[in-house]
This record gives sequence, structure tokens and C-alpha cells, in this order.
Amino acid sequence: MSHPRKSRTGEKFIETALLACGMLSILTTVGIIGVLLFETIGFFKEVSIIEFFTDTQWTPLFVKKHFGVLPLVAGTALTSAIAILVAGPLGILTAIFLSEYAPVRLRQILKPILEILAGVPTIVYGYFALLFVTPLLQKLIPGLGGFNALSPGIVMGIMIIPLVSSLSEDAMYAVPRGLREAAYALGSSRLQTAWQVVVPAAFSGITASFVIAISRAIGETMLVAIAAGQMPNLTFNPLVPIETMTTYIVQISLGDTPTGTLEFRTIFAVGMVLFLSTFALNLIGDFMRQRFREQYE
Repeated sequence: MSHPRKSRTGEKFIETALLACGMLSILTTVGIIGVLLFETIGFFKEVSIIEFFTDTQWTPLFVKKHFGVLPLVAGTALTSAIAILVAGPLGILTAIFLSEYAPVRLRQILKPILEILAGVPTIVYGYFALLFVTPLLQKLIPGLGGFNALSPGIVMGIMIIPLVSSLSEDAMYAVPRGLREAAYALGSSRLQTAWQVVVPAAFSGITASFVIAISRAIGETMLVAIAAGQMPNLTFNPLVPIETMTTYIVQISLGDTPTGTLEFRTIFAVGMVLFLSTFALNLIGDFMRQRFREQYE
């Protein structure tokens, strides 16, 4: 009789421990949101929310202060757009090769190697962009400055290729074999089957991979902090220096700005915009993944 009682006690302990771990994650998230919300409300008590979203200048550390977040949003959007333009085609083509062309053994070797890119520290990518890609681009584009949006955007695209390729390949690999066999029976080539059958069938999963990759690009910090120049210009010209939301947060968090000041609170207002952006993208990506799974269950 003692063994069942000990077993129930052990199960109860494990259940309680797992519940505590889950609650810790939830409370941490609530705490982060609470801090962001509290400080953001304090910021908007002194700065008009209309000015924040409409002013075209961002100079909170200057004598003549402007609190327009649009330059930071534009810089973030520009580098993320360049990144997805690089990662999208390369990631999809890689996924098609791994799913439709590569032998099983080769796929088992190539996919983990490709995913190693996701494990490289982002600061390494930053110096790679600054010291290798930028000088290379300067030879191709006369007048390109040492800091610009193009170089970190391209390298960021390389960095997120594993996200696009791996998730897209998983979506394609999950497409039922019967769809491929039906296409082959109708005389389709392997390429036609891949583009006209497999990719449309896995479209929701591919879309989810793009959304998650964009979210990852928006939240990138060290790469753009090193190679983009940290200059808040409201521009969509990739050849000039820019500043993103994440790099501004890094700039203020270095310790030169006194805690509790209006200038310090700007990082929480910018952080809230960044949080809402990535949260919305993650919700969209999760919705698309769930839709993809339900489609083949």
C-alpha cells in the first residue's frame, strides 16, 4: 500500500513543480508588460501621443527635443524589408531543394548544417557586415558610406535564412505524398509539381515562416547597432545611415542617460511600439501555423 501512496505523492510534487514553472513564465511576461505600460504612460503624460506618431524628427537627447518615432520605425522597416527580400527567395529555393530534390541522407546532413547559421552570435554578423560586406558593396556602389542600411539588411537576411528554409521545408515535407503522385500521374515534372502543387498546398506554413522571420528581423539589435550607423533618418534610402528601434534602446541603455528622466522613458515608449509590432506578427505566424496543421490533420 505504501508504493501507490508514494507514487501519488511524487506525481503531485511533479505536477506542482510544472505548474510553478508555467506560472513563472506567465508572471515574467506580465511583469515585462507591466513595466513597459507603467513607464510608457509616464512618458505620454509629458509628450503628446500625436506628436510621437506624427513628428518626423527623433532628437530626444538634443537641446531642441523632438519625439517623433517615425524615423526609428522607418529604419526598422527598411532593414527588415531588405532582410526578407534576401531570405525569402533563398529560403524558399533551399526548402524546395531539401523537400523535393535532396535524397533523405543528404537532407539529414544539409538541414542541421544550414541551421547552424541561426546559432552564430549576432554581434559576429554585425562585424561581418561592417568589415566585409560594406567594403565589398562600396566597390560596387560608389559613394556608399561606411554605415548604411543595405549592408546590415543583407547580412540580416542571411541570418534568418534558416528560419524561412527550415519552417518552409517542414511545411512542404508534410504535404501528403498522394498529391505529388497525382501530379506525376498527370504528366507533371518534378519542378512543376513542386511549384504548382507542393508550394500552394504548404502556403500557410510558408507564410508563417515569413512572418516569424520578419518578427526576428524587427527585433534584431547588435547587427544593426554595429553596421547601420545609429542615425535616426526618416528615409527609405538603403544607402544612408539609419537607426532602428532596437538600436536606440541599446544606445540609451548604455548608462549615460539618468534613470527616471524623460529621455530615459523614451526607451519604454519605443519598446512598447516594438513589443506590439512583434507580438502582432507572432500572433499572425501562430495563426498561420495552426491553420496549416489543421489542414492536414
